[in-house]
Amino acid sequence: MTTLTAFTVLVALVALERVAELVVSQRNAAWSLERGGRETGQGHYPFMVVLHTGFLVAMLVEAWVRRPDVPAALAWSMLALVVASQALRWWCIATLGRRWNTRVIVVSGLPAVTSGPYRLLRHPNYVAVVVEGVALPLVHASWITALVFTLANAALLRVRIATENAALRTLPREPAGA
Repeated sequence: MTTLTAFTVLVALVALERVAELVVSQRNAAWSLERGGRETGQGHYPFMVVLHTGFLVAMLVEAWVRRPDVPAALAWSMLALVVASQALRWWCIATLGRRWNTRVIVVSGLPAVTSGPYRLLRHPNYVAVVVEGVALPLVHASWITALVFTLANAALLRVRIATENAALRTLPREPAGA
């Protein structure tokens, strides 16, 4: 198997992982809405979907068109970061449980989660997104995609994090030791 084929398989696996996330997200969003959850930030959501879908496509197009020489040290180190970002993402999902989804939905009366990775960072899932946004395309030296996605994602995260912070301010803090 060539490195380009292996990279294509890796991106396809990440795309399948995203489909699994969407299934979990839809189930959890329905759970939150059934309990009176309120969604905010709907305006930026379509842009987020397009950006993240385009990211997967763009790195493959770049890799297949440019066909860069990829130093093994770059590929392996970036793959390690991709795996680490996936582990962090699923730690976030597991910690938030039913409350995790790809939208901004809060259920009044449920406290903000401050356990798991949220003990260490306010938005750990976005750390995973940022790391993956750089590392995944660089597994096959697709630096243009890494750069463009990182810049576009930074603009999106400014809006997204402000929206989430405003929504989270409406929730009580989780009791100490919970």
